[in-house]
Amino acid sequence: MRAHAASIRIDNLTVAYDRHPAVHHLCGAFEAGSMTAIVGPNGAGKSSLLKAMVGLLRPAEGRVDVTGALMHDIAYLPQQAELDRQFPICVADTVAMGFWRRSGAFGAITPAMRAASLEALDAVGLRGFESRLIGTLSVGQFQRVLFARVMVQDAPVILLDEPFNAIDTRTTDDLLALVHRWSGERRTIVAVLHDLDQVRRHFPETLLISRELIGWGATGDTLTTDNLQRARRMSEAWDEHAPLCDVAQVQA
Repeated sequence: MRAHAASIRIDNLTVAYDRHPAVHHLCGAFEAGSMTAIVGPNGAGKSSLLKAMVGLLRPAEGRVDVTGALMHDIAYLPQQAELDRQFPICVADTVAMGFWRRSGAFGAITPAMRAASLEALDAVGLRGFESRLIGTLSVGQFQRVLFARVMVQDAPVILLDEPFNAIDTRTTDDLLALVHRWSGERRTIVAVLHDLDQVRRHFPETLLISRELIGWGATGDTLTTDNLQRARRMSEAWDEHAPLCDVAQVQA
């Protein structure tokens, strides 16, 4: 376990696609050791924000600063829909991919890394699945594999994009317990979520966006009726044909 925590500061961040902003002039900070949910209507820019934070999208304007860690020390779990489950790779090798920053793209996986991968699979309830191809797994089982891969990265910052989407209640509860364990280890956790009741029960901090900032702070203070209605109105009023942003966005 890493002994230090890391924070992420967002400074006037704009992320755009074809110069149309997905996230517009966002400012704030995910403090070291915090556990924050990002919520908002569909198309609010939640996933785009995570991708900018991990370096997959280059900001059109503003910046993302990480304090207490390097950018490559961020563990990122994308939405399952973005992953190719037909690729012929087994569960053990998928988890071991979490070591690639230490081993290099063509580096050997050491016995210690293999042992850590098995421990991670045990922690997510998949001991004995090491040789299974990922394409044979259920949605919930595959999500457990992805959480195991995050575990072996041992990162001080963990970004999760819709980590509990379309999985069963038992798997959700097990993975939420793991997220709480990471939080107890003072890792900084940011998760895009849709279930507001789940957010209220488990995440002390919330960022509510609708392309622009609506609220950011303690969950009870952020998820108010007024804020949620304002986010919905802003989403409904969004014009995809509005004038282009002056600053071109370039993908990394």
